[in-house]
Amino acid sequence: MTEQKGKKNNFRGMIYRVVQLVNSKNRSKLHKKDQTWLKQNFYKNVGWDNVIKLYQKIEEFIGNYYLEELTLEELFIEADRIGNKYLTNQEINDYSQSLYKEVNGVAEEIDKQFPETEVEFIDFNKNINTKYKNKPNQKTYKTVKI
Repeated sequence: MTEQKGKKNNFRGMIYRVVQLVNSKNRSKLHKKDQTWLKQNFYKNVGWDNVIKLYQKIEEFIGNYYLEELTLEELFIEADRIGNKYLTNQEINDYSQSLYKEVNGVAEEIDKQFPETEVEFIDFNKNINTKYKNKPNQKTYKTVKI
């Protein structure tokens, strides 16, 4: 009996009581619907196995919240990072080169379809006729389109 009291179980370096406290704090960070789901599915903060299961489920919910908050661009970057873990450096370089060629091709096609023909010059002469009085230290200019 005394041997059992001396030996303390731990989960990820935390004793039972600390895991319970972490669960309580993190559970309050969850959305109400997720808190209700945990209660309906009998996730409890009592009993060593139950505490560990609750900890893992709360961690899963919080991980999902991280993905929900990402923008579309960040999601693509994250997916690319995960996908690159399974590729060799040569495959990554080949893909980057082909992507570069495609992007440049698209940019050239856009320039062909929408050429910028207007040129704008800015005249900073001080001899501009204005109907209103200029304030001191105010710069005026006019633009001329060709």
